[in-house]
Amino acid sequence: MIAQLHASDPVDVGKAADLLAAGMVVAIPTDTVYGLAVDPSQPGAVDRVFALKERPGEVALPVLVTGWGQVEMVAGTLEGAAQGFADQYWPGPLTLVVPRRGRFRADLGGELAASWTVGLRWPDHPVVQALCTAIGPLAVTSANRHAEPPATSAEDVIVAFTGDDRLSAVLDGGVCDGAPSTVVECRGPVSRCLREGAIRWDGSTRRPEALD
Repeated sequence: MIAQLHASDPVDVGKAADLLAAGMVVAIPTDTVYGLAVDPSQPGAVDRVFALKERPGEVALPVLVTGWGQVEMVAGTLEGAAQGFADQYWPGPLTLVVPRRGRFRADLGGELAASWTVGLRWPDHPVVQALCTAIGPLAVTSANRHAEPPATSAEDVIVAFTGDDRLSAVLDGGVCDGAPSTVVECRGPVSRCLREGAIRWDGSTRRPEALD
């Protein structure tokens, strides 16, 4: 049975953090849609997300962080285009695909390239920030079965995963129906858009720009 927790209750947020620290999967609200979150440092946690979501194994999980210290932990010092985009759009709905820091060895799935790069995002959401502060960087993917629409409410999550004990809890933070994050790959001064989302990619300047 999926435990239903409330994001407005600090005790319930603490319970969600405890479950994550134990390697369990918890559905959490974000500034875009609901996500399936795990602590990637816990053995078997990332595998649980892939199995629960039925996500193809060649697609690595992105990582959510809060604060520049956690950015440094996962990706070291951002350089070139990545630092400029991060300064402008974080916290917010922008995922940067950047080189990993050598000491961040969490297996996030994916093909060989995923062992030296990471999709990194600093969300503008207090619950995500509280959980990352308590646990550290979290591996998170949208809360839906693969190829199904993302869940925008706790009720959507429960309907999608009822009866699957690989999901331990959902942290209800109300409706989360933002556009998915824009995903940009950065290598030094060079960048390219892998997915346009909440932040529009301006092809003429090769830079993202805020939507009106």
